[in-house]
Amino acid sequence: MASQWYSLVSQKLYLAKALLEQRASMDSATEAPPPLLNEALTQGCVELLLRARQALLVMIARHHQHKQASPATLSELRALLPEDAYEVTTLDALATDGQSWWSHLAQLERAQSQPPATRKSVSADNIIAISAETGPDRSTSTLAATRNALSAFARELEEQNSEW
Repeated sequence: MASQWYSLVSQKLYLAKALLEQRASMDSATEAPPPLLNEALTQGCVELLLRARQALLVMIARHHQHKQASPATLSELRALLPEDAYEVTTLDALATDGQSWWSHLAQLERAQSQPPATRKSVSADNIIAISAETGPDRSTSTLAATRNALSAFARELEEQNSEW
C-alpha cells in the first residue's frame, strides 16, 4: 500500500522535473521567454513539489501502518508516530535547518499562498532606495536541487521500508 504512495510521490516529482526542463530550455533560448509562461512553469513546478511533499507524509504514515491517516503537515505526522521515529526526527531536523529542501518548500508554500505585495508608486519623494524583492529562491537550479533532495529522501524511505 505504501508503495502506491511512493509511486504518487515519484509521479509528482517526475512532472515537476519535466516543467523544470521546459523552463531551463526556455532560459537558454536566444529570445526571452514570455513572462507569463515562465511564471506558469514556476508555479506549476512549486505546486507539484508541494503535492509530492504532502504525498510523502501520507506515504510515511502508511509505512507505519496508519492505513487511514492522511497527514497534511509535519505536526500531524508527528502526532501519529512515535517521537523517536526516524522519519520524524529527520524531518524535524530538516524543518529547523533554514537551508534544507523541507524549509525551502515551506518558504515556497508561504510565498505562493499569499497575494503579491503591493508596491509603492515611484515618485521623486520616495526614490531614495530600491530593494530587491524578497522571497524564496525560485530559480530553476534551486527548484531542481529541492526536487532532487525530496526525490532522494523518498527513495531512501521506500528502500528502507521495502526491505521488510
